[in-house]
Amino acid sequence: MAHPLLLDLFCGAGGAAMGYYRAGFDVVGVDIEPQPHYPFRFIQADAMAFPLAAFDVIHASPPCQAYSATKTLHSNEYPDYIAPLRRRLSRFAFTWVIENVVGAPLISPFQLCGSSFGLGVRRHRLFESNVALLSPPCVHDQQPEPIDVTGSGARRSGPRLDGAGGNSRKPRNLAEAREAMGIDWMSRAELSEAIPPAYTEFVGEQLLAHLRTTTSFCR
Repeated sequence: MAHPLLLDLFCGAGGAAMGYYRAGFDVVGVDIEPQPHYPFRFIQADAMAFPLAAFDVIHASPPCQAYSATKTLHSNEYPDYIAPLRRRLSRFAFTWVIENVVGAPLISPFQLCGSSFGLGVRRHRLFESNVALLSPPCVHDQQPEPIDVTGSGARRSGPRLDGAGGNSRKPRNLAEAREAMGIDWMSRAELSEAIPPAYTEFVGEQLLAHLRTTTSFCR
C-alpha cells in the first residue's frame, strides 16, 4: 500500500522528516544547502521555487533568524519567508504545515514542547496549518533541568531560542544532545537547527487521519 508523499521544504538535516516518516509518510527533502546527513531522498534546490503539485502534504521550516529572540544581536538583515510562503501554499488544494520559532508571524499557531513528549529539551516551536490540529500542553514540572541545544555547544549567556528558560544547561557532549532531541544521526551544529522528530510524528499522525477521511493520495 502506497504511503502519502510529503515534501519537506527548508529541510535541514531531517529532524522533521524523521517524525513524518515514523508517522507513515514517504518524505522528500529540499534545501538550498547540501544536507549530507539527510536520512531520506534529498534534492538541493530553492525551496521557494520547487514544484509542489506532486505531493500530498507540504511541511516547511523556513529560516528563523528574522523572528528569533537573538535577531537584535546580528547585523545582517534576514528575509521574512513566512508571508510569501503562506501565499504560495494557499494557492494549492493540499494539506500544509509551516513551523517556526516562538515570535514568528504565524496565524493561529499551536505550540509544541519537548516536555510533552518526554524529551530532555523544551525547544518550543510553533506550527500553522490549513488543517485543524490538536496539541498537548507543556509539562515543565516533569522536566526540572531542560537541556539547551542551541548554538555550538560552548558556554554562553543571553536569550535562548528553545524556550528552555534560566534553569537549563548545555549538554555535556554530543551523545547527550542527541539523546535529549531524540535524534541519533546529526552533528552538534545540525542539532542546534533541528526540531525533534517526536513533534512531527505527532503532527503527522493527525495529518494522516485527515487525509484518510478527506482525500485520495496523489499516488
